[in-house]
Amino acid sequence: MRVLIAIDKFKGSLPAPVAAQTIASILGPLGLECDPCPIADGGEGTAEAVIAALRGEWCVAATFDAQNRPVTTRYGLVQDGDRLEAIMEMSAASGLAMVSDLPLDPASATTHGTGLMMLDALDRGASRLVIGIGGSATNDAGIGMAAALGFRFLDAQGQPLEPIIAHMDRLAKIERPERLFPEILVACDVTNPLLGPHGCTRVYGPQKGVTDFEFFESRLERLAQIVERDLGVDHRDVPGAGAAGGLGFGLMSFCGARLTSGFDLIADLVHLRDRIAAADLVITGEGRLDAQTLHGKGPMGVADMARELGKPVAAFAGAIEAEEQLRTRFDLLCAIKPREMPLAEAMQRGPELLAAAVTQQVPALRALAQAS
Repeated sequence: MRVLIAIDKFKGSLPAPVAAQTIASILGPLGLECDPCPIADGGEGTAEAVIAALRGEWCVAATFDAQNRPVTTRYGLVQDGDRLEAIMEMSAASGLAMVSDLPLDPASATTHGTGLMMLDALDRGASRLVIGIGGSATNDAGIGMAAALGFRFLDAQGQPLEPIIAHMDRLAKIERPERLFPEILVACDVTNPLLGPHGCTRVYGPQKGVTDFEFFESRLERLAQIVERDLGVDHRDVPGAGAAGGLGFGLMSFCGARLTSGFDLIADLVHLRDRIAAADLVITGEGRLDAQTLHGKGPMGVADMARELGKPVAAFAGAIEAEEQLRTRFDLLCAIKPREMPLAEAMQRGPELLAAAVTQQVPALRALAQAS
């Protein structure tokens, strides 16, 4: 019997690859053929999940954080036929958590480090880039990233401007590099535009230290106008343009990137449908399953795909709510956290609790696999 383990992270406790391997370590010795396939939704943990699912390799790159301090980051490379794909997260270079030790300074915060990470992948021969863009510390619409890739931002006298949002009120011209960019896919599940009441500044800016909305809005609007004039594209109102402080806009405008659903993109990358079709049982899960899961793209996406293919699906989670609703979509639900155990303790003991829960459910899992 073949079991596909398409599981997401248990946030703060178990990365998706660890959760998948924990389950495989219980079921494998019992004679079940396990296919660990960590999944993600494009946010934190996406690169780790995809690299584990596809047995890719990690690359280390020297870059800078959002406040221009030298850092070392990593991203993954996957060989897909004759195509080399780079899998990365912008938060690995320009993430908010990386600058949490500094006072927030959104006027100078930059995606330059993300651009350098992309450049490193291009220099290694990557012909497709896949980028998750959650968790940013920036509100620069990707101008730092663009500058790292060779775009020049000039004032009215033709002098280069430092590519930070504070200087975009003086932007007069954008010059593009000669470099041609490969296919770039962006995992993005938010629909915010670049500007306005639902744009990046007003919705996400405050968590990055933005207090003067008009300061940023005016500079982003000027940038969008110059982009439209000099680059011939206008993505300011495209859903997702406001993602990651406008990096969605920047990737589309400067690099011709395509924004797509995080789960759908990851499912395609890891060949999830084919792996479900080859399985007798699908196991999924994440840290919490509740009513929101029914509208989500992680375990629910796995369950929907499994049902389309006529495969039973079991789910493990730290905690489960709205169980009656969820049982209409999952054949087996199992919460791994004992009710009386404090959450902090349960998160520390994640692997142990998951292993115990899977062990307890082995008869039920066997029955589901045999019935398929």
